[in-house]
Formats: sequence, C-alpha cells, structure tokens
Amino acid sequence: MNKALSLALLLVLLGGPALAQTQALAAASAPAAVDAGGIKSQNIMEVKPDASADPGYAKQTNAEREKVQPGNNAPMWRQVGAGATGYTSLPTPEAGNLIQPFVQYPGSTLTNAGEAWRQVRNNWIIPYGAAVMLIVLGAIAIFYWRKGSLPLHGAETGRKIERFTPLERSAHWANAIAFCVLAVSGLVMAFGKFVILPVVGATLFGWLTFALKNAHNFAGPVFAVSLVVVIITFARDNLPRAEDLRWLVHGGGLFGGKEIASHRFNAGEKVLFWAGVFLLGLVVVGSGLVLDKLLPSLVYERGTMQIAHMVHAAAAMLMMAMFLGHIYMGTIGMQGAYKAMRTGYVDETWAKEHHELWLDDIQSGKIPAQRSAPPATAQPLPVRQAV
Repeated sequence: MNKALSLALLLVLLGGPALAQTQALAAASAPAAVDAGGIKSQNIMEVKPDASADPGYAKQTNAEREKVQPGNNAPMWRQVGAGATGYTSLPTPEAGNLIQPFVQYPGSTLTNAGEAWRQVRNNWIIPYGAAVMLIVLGAIAIFYWRKGSLPLHGAETGRKIERFTPLERSAHWANAIAFCVLAVSGLVMAFGKFVILPVVGATLFGWLTFALKNAHNFAGPVFAVSLVVVIITFARDNLPRAEDLRWLVHGGGLFGGKEIASHRFNAGEKVLFWAGVFLLGLVVVGSGLVLDKLLPSLVYERGTMQIAHMVHAAAAMLMMAMFLGHIYMGTIGMQGAYKAMRTGYVDETWAKEHHELWLDDIQSGKIPAQRSAPPATAQPLPVRQAV
C-alpha cells in the first residue's frame, strides 16, 4: 500500500511541470482574440444590458442591428410603421408599403390609415347605422299599431286615372328590386357576423355571404342604370312648388283628419326624391363605381378604397332608412298605393283624397288623364254570312 502511494506522488511531481508547459505552448501558438465590441453569441437571451449604449444605436440598419442584437428587427419595423416604400415587383403605386401613413378620418384618432378606417367602420358606421335602422323600424311599427293602413274615406267611383305609365313603372320596379337585393346583401355583409353567424355557423354563413356578394355585384349596375332613368322620368313632377310648404308645415295632415292637398307628388315624396333618390342615390352609385374600380384615370390605392367604402356605407345606411318609410307607405301603409304602381291606375276618389291638386289639373285639362297609349281592345270576330 505504501509503495502504491509513493508511486502516485512521483507521477504527479513529474507530470505537473510537463502539463503546465503544454498549456503555455498552446496559449502562445493560438491567435489573439479580437474584440468585436458587441455580442459574440447568436443566443438572444445573452444580450448585454448595455447593448444600446452605442451612440449610433438608433440609426442602425437592420443588418447592423443583427450583428449586435440577433433577432432584433426594430429598424425594419420602424421603417414599415413610418410608411417607407420598399421594393416590390407588383405594378401598383403603393405595393411596397406594408403599413399606410398616419391620417385622421372624421371619427377616428390620429393613427395609420388602415386603423383609422377600422375605427370609423366599427365605432360609427356599424353601430349608428344599426341604431338608425332600428329607430325607423320602431317608428313604423308604432305608427302602424296606432293608425293602421290609411283607408279611403269615400266610395270609389270606378273612373280610373293613369298615375304611372308603363315606362315609369318599369323603371321604378327595376330600381326597387335592385335596391332590395343590394340592401339585403349589404346588411348581411355589414351585420351578418353579429346576428347570423352565431346561429348558422361559419360554413353556411360563408356560402351565404359569398352568394350575396355576387348578387350585390350584379344588382349594382341594374340599380345604377335604372336610377338614372327614374331621375330623368320623375324629376319634372318633383320640382318644388309653393303648395309644398303648407304640406310640410302641417306634416301632410297625416296626424289630422284630412290630408293636405298636393300635386302629383306631395312634399314628403319630393324630399325623398331629391334627398334619397337623387343625392344619396348618386353618392352610393359613384362610390360603388370606385369600389369596383370602374372610374378611369383614378389611382386605386388603399386610401382611395377606404374613403369610398366609408362614403358608400354611410350613404347606403341613410338611404335605406329613408326608403323604409317609402316602402311602408307604398305597400301596407296606404290603401291603393301599391295597386297604383302595379297597374298604373288609381280611382278618382283616391286621387282626390291624396293628390287633390293633381286631380284638379286633370279635370281642368292641364294634364291628360291617360298619358300612355290605352291598351288595344279586342275586336269582335266577323260574322260569316250564310251562302
């Protein structure tokens, strides 16, 4: 045992100096370490606390930042957020801009344009548009509950007057049907995810919105063309008259015992025509043409489309709210109103109670009672003579 211990001590004494000499030679032959002045490891967890102490730290490019802080892409995202244009092969003016510059739309905070558009849509157009629609529907329901359908107070005479020609009725029905398709599809696209999606699920809702979006695109041109025809056809009889002021002051006599006398269209119908059909209709059509990229010489950037969408949605909501009252009065709200647009004719009693001044012009000969060619009457077959 003593011999083994003595042998081990001897080996340590002899090997120690040799090992030290070997380490010294290795250190002398190795190249001197170069101080890179930054992080030498690619592990982001080993970033030094004083890595940002460099005076040029804030001005570093993304490549320079990668050398000292691997994984820190702040310079690139700073340029993206500032709206800097990068390289792209897409042939559009802003294809290299991932994030739009800062703007402040009416109703939004000062932020990038995409977020500002989202704020206007979600905080203003959607909730307030829904509120206006519900208020109008509620008012119509209360009015129908209290007043019901407005009946004729006198007996019909059987004498018919042509209120709408076939051309006028064709233009109206084309415009009305296209409007209903656009309204239903637009409402589903705007509010469907809040009302319909939780009920039917994502799959069925996806198919529904896809079908309605295509219906929206096809009904749009029909609405635009028929709208122009409606404006040209009915503009003359919707020009303001002195008698319209009295109708407006008394609310048309709707809450009284007798309706205020009016010409072919009363003041309420004229307000609907100029504000709803002419103004809002042209705004909806014009903004829709922009969204479909059909207007020539217009640069279709994201900002252009965002503004067009906000204008289109806001105008469409107001237009639908106004037309709800028109649809009500033209269907169940007034006896004989729907029949007038379906057949083109009204009874003399209806004309006297609802448009007395128009009837006076017809009876005095200023306006013909039959403006279109009357339908051809069947001729009796010739009687064959016996030979």
